[in-house]
Amino acid sequence: MKNRKFILLFALILGLGMLMAACGGGEGAEDDSAAEDGANGEESSGDYSVGMVTDEGGVDDKSFNQSAWEGIQAWGEEHGLERGEGFDYAQSADESDYMPNMTRLVRNDYDLVFGIGFLLEDAITNIAEQNPDLDFSIVDTVVDAPNVASITFAEHEGSFLAGVAAAMKTETNKLGFVGGVDSDLINKFEVGFVAGALSVNPDIDVDIQYVGDFSSADDGKLIATRMYNDGADIIYHAAGAAGNGVFAQAKDLKQNDPDRDVWVIGVDRDQHEEGVIGDHNVTFTSMVKRVDISVQEVSNMGLNGEFPGGEVLEFGLEDEGVSLADTNEEAITEEIVDTTNDWKERIINGEIEVPQTRDELEGFIDSL
Repeated sequence: MKNRKFILLFALILGLGMLMAACGGGEGAEDDSAAEDGANGEESSGDYSVGMVTDEGGVDDKSFNQSAWEGIQAWGEEHGLERGEGFDYAQSADESDYMPNMTRLVRNDYDLVFGIGFLLEDAITNIAEQNPDLDFSIVDTVVDAPNVASITFAEHEGSFLAGVAAAMKTETNKLGFVGGVDSDLINKFEVGFVAGALSVNPDIDVDIQYVGDFSSADDGKLIATRMYNDGADIIYHAAGAAGNGVFAQAKDLKQNDPDRDVWVIGVDRDQHEEGVIGDHNVTFTSMVKRVDISVQEVSNMGLNGEFPGGEVLEFGLEDEGVSLADTNEEAITEEIVDTTNDWKERIINGEIEVPQTRDELEGFIDSL
């Protein structure tokens, strides 16, 4: 399998800003499967249509799936298309929906179908084998097939910077990490975060817990409650829609005690808006993955007859595929921004190799 690394264009990134407010729980949240309710795939000769299947978090998870949908909407707007006439999504409630949703989009003549998240690996593998003449793409894992483009990110690198920032901000020296599913992918977020925090202060304690899925906001809130009660003042979540529960608990605490410093680090997209509570905002920063840009890039490649089937596309710090948001200027100070940028350069130039697994983390800690 070939491996390609993209240089992302900031002009394209800026062009997506207008779309951010258009997404969320609107009409997409009303449909269990938009592809079933009117995405008929009707296209004129020479047109190229794009569909995506969400994981269990749903299209309005305010995180990973939503970012992908924003990218597809941007692609549609770029080419004068409308939802249901050139692009659409199919929403999954759980894993039993993955294959039926894939099949429905294929049956409705979509030329490129994205599986959003590593949970869809088996579904993409099977549907791609059954339809060798169609294009497929999987986000956050690798499927070795000639008609599948695998989109990956250096989550550990961005999470390292989040850990650095958290270590500089914490007043209790206690941090939390809430993951969705305990897996190789989410372990990259966890390990990078811990490595970054300990690089600044080896005495920091990081409480690590997993929800078990990417959809249970109530469970995410319960875990966050315990962490904040135990003294953590910053929690980094990589839990999809379950992470909304972390925000809910932080906002509850802030509402009850406005003087208390309690923070959340968002994930995948800038989750600044999720932290608003009155005159305050509990979103310290977010580890942003440009899922939106990646799906838009791949969609354009398919449209132009250059679909990168069989390739692994990697997006990292060097090409702004992952980054740290600085939207909350009152929280993430100039000093924190400057320091994280210094660490960023050290990672890019190879001075620091950020660990990706728990075994690698042990060796990294021993070297501090």
